[in-house]
Amino acid sequence: MGTRFYGEGNIGTAPEFREFAKGNDEPRRLLRLNVYFDNPVPVRDGYEDRGGFWMPVEIWNPEAERWSRLYQTGMRVLVEGRQIREEWTDNDQNERATIKVEARRIGILPYRIEAVTLAPRQQEFDGEVQPNEAEQPKEPKGRKSKS
Repeated sequence: MGTRFYGEGNIGTAPEFREFAKGNDEPRRLLRLNVYFDNPVPVRDGYEDRGGFWMPVEIWNPEAERWSRLYQTGMRVLVEGRQIREEWTDNDQNERATIKVEARRIGILPYRIEAVTLAPRQQEFDGEVQPNEAEQPKEPKGRKSKS
């Protein structure tokens, strides 16, 4: 069990994508980020960071590979998930422990973003997924169009 976590910070290193085989099933996909969660405190000349910290953030999702191309070093993100303690052994056989976030969602905040491009929306027709065609505005019921 972990502690609920909600924090805002900057991605510090390039995103890391990993894929794990799962027999004949679809593989599990992991996106790992290293995020600096700062604590900006107002001072006379702006803000000063007091008590910020680095924490690894992991999110398991079928879209992790695509997301690894979206997230970039320096990007401001909002992370929601749970903090857990992970125990491991280093190369010298010493027992170690790390606190990490198993993210439920990682939102991109708009700081320093210059443009956003959305992929076409998908709709399901007869069991097939097809792109959504441009919809024409519909006349409200009971009104006649002016032609």
